Amino acid sequence: MASVFQSIGRSGGKRATDCAACGLIVISLAGCMVGPDYKRPETKVAGQFAGLDKQVSGDGLASKPNQEPLEISRWWREFNDEKLTELIGRAQQENLDVAVAIARIRQARAQVMIATGGLFPSVSLGASYQQARSPLGGLGTGGNGRITNFYQVGFDASWELDVFGGIRRQIEAANANLDASFESRDDALVTMAGEIGTNYINLRGAQSQLAIARSNLEAQEQTLALTKERFDAGFVSALDVANAQAQVASTRSQVPVLEGQIRTSIYAIGVLLGEEPATLLAELTPQRQIPRAPSAVPVGIPSELLQRRPDIRRAEATLHAATAQIGAAIANLYPQFNINGSIGLQGGNAGDLGTIANHYWSYGPGANWLVFDGGQTRGNIELQRGVTDEAFATYKQTVLVALRDTETALVNFTAEQKRRVSLAEAVEANKQAVDLSMQLYSNGRTDFLNVLVAQRQLFLSEDALAQSEANVSTNLVALYKALGGGWGVEDGGEGIGPPAQRPEAVASTTEEAGMSSAIAPEAAGAH
Repeated sequence: MASVFQSIGRSGGKRATDCAACGLIVISLAGCMVGPDYKRPETKVAGQFAGLDKQVSGDGLASKPNQEPLEISRWWREFNDEKLTELIGRAQQENLDVAVAIARIRQARAQVMIATGGLFPSVSLGASYQQARSPLGGLGTGGNGRITNFYQVGFDASWELDVFGGIRRQIEAANANLDASFESRDDALVTMAGEIGTNYINLRGAQSQLAIARSNLEAQEQTLALTKERFDAGFVSALDVANAQAQVASTRSQVPVLEGQIRTSIYAIGVLLGEEPATLLAELTPQRQIPRAPSAVPVGIPSELLQRRPDIRRAEATLHAATAQIGAAIANLYPQFNINGSIGLQGGNAGDLGTIANHYWSYGPGANWLVFDGGQTRGNIELQRGVTDEAFATYKQTVLVALRDTETALVNFTAEQKRRVSLAEAVEANKQAVDLSMQLYSNGRTDFLNVLVAQRQLFLSEDALAQSEANVSTNLVALYKALGGGWGVEDGGEGIGPPAQRPEAVASTTEEAGMSSAIAPEAAGAH
């Protein structure tokens, strides 16, 4: 470094040559980057999900999970429900959580541009004019004095040489944060699709339950009418009439509850589409069947989960950014080198600015080394190491939670299918019980209590079966969500979200960021 400062005192062409040589020497040192290089954490997972064991899943399931490779970026199409597909497609464009995530992508792009700018010289153009008056003959002599003008225009430039890689570490961290922002967008898409799927299936399930309640209510009202006729004829007591009335009232009480559930689901879907809650009432109120799960559900293998779940990839990108920040903090322990220069024109008259004789210039290298700051720099290094440790623990926890979510969804999906089979058998048995009890009651061979019990059990089993059918489908939605499905972006970029949330400025920002993105990986890869 001594040659750098020795060259400042030399003159003529030798001085310029020495400065240029020293500059090249300093620039050649810029390949060094202090701090740890990021390495992807090694995570060991099982070769197969435990939920695929025959002891857990069993045979004979209507919708059977398997270990085949999967493509679930558009999992909702597997339900073959056009309205569900339409709603999720609209939500991808209108959901406000996705719009927030897209805005954060633009912020992260801007941070990359800011960080990358540190690699290049900063040049500013300045101009000034000053007028001054000085007394004639010196102070205290009186007189009108002399007025002078001074004009100046020129360029100033400064270039910090990234000798120890602090700027490049900042660029590396900014790019990792940009990756994390894209993963946050994808995670928002996964969550949004899962919530719409769940609410839509719950809506159709509640509509099915409402239809069952009304059908049973109609049958029970007919039984009440028959009981009243038999009471009027003196064949039964008033107790049978009272019991029949109580059963009718009990079933009727379920109708407003189910109607409320229907409204709640519609309101939730409306907000997920960025609309007022009641906007979709006319569109979604007509009853439709519960979406049914496909016959085969590929789930892949656990190792694929690490690459597919956006929250895992976001946690890894956050860990990468934290690791790079350690290097940026360590770089502050070392000297900072820069080259400064200026060139311009000056004179006492505006016309002098056009005369080459009135030009001025200066240039030269400089260095700055913070030798004492009370431990702030080393404290910042320890802070960044702590942030990295936290990010690493968060990554590991995210992986474990993802595995737990998937295994739980697999077990719930298969278990609910088994429950649905038993409930379907119960419904058939209860239908026979109702028919037999009504025949026996009409012939006077059994009391009315058996009829009430049979009708009540039929209603409960049909209602439970409808709930189970909806649960099978919602559990499959939960499985698709746990597997990380639903984040595919058809346009390959960030352009998912409401047009109102995507200003025209994004186009220019993206173009400018293209240069930064092209520079940053190359710079970050130097060691």
